[in-house]
Amino acid sequence: MSSFPSGSKSSVVTAVDVRVTAEALCVSLSDGRAITVPTSWFPRLASATPERLANWRLVGGGEGIHWPDLDEDLDVASLLRGRH
Repeated sequence: MSSFPSGSKSSVVTAVDVRVTAEALCVSLSDGRAITVPTSWFPRLASATPERLANWRLVGGGEGIHWPDLDEDLDVASLLRGRH
C-alpha cells in the first residue's frame, strides 16, 4: 500500500538552482527547501577557480549537477542523505 493519497504520484525532489563558492555548495530544491554543504566534501570543487565553479548545469531533469570543466557530478538524492 502506498503512503501517498489515492491519485497522487510520488515526486522526486530535484535541484532548480545552484550557488557555489570556495566554502559552500547551496542547492535550491523543487520543493522549496535548500541544502548547503561544505565544498570541502568535494575536492574538485574545493580546489576549483570561481570561473570553473560557476560553469555547472543540471542533468537528469535536476536529479544531478554536472561541472564539465571539473569532471564532477553530484547526485541530489545523495546530498539530501548527507552522502558525499
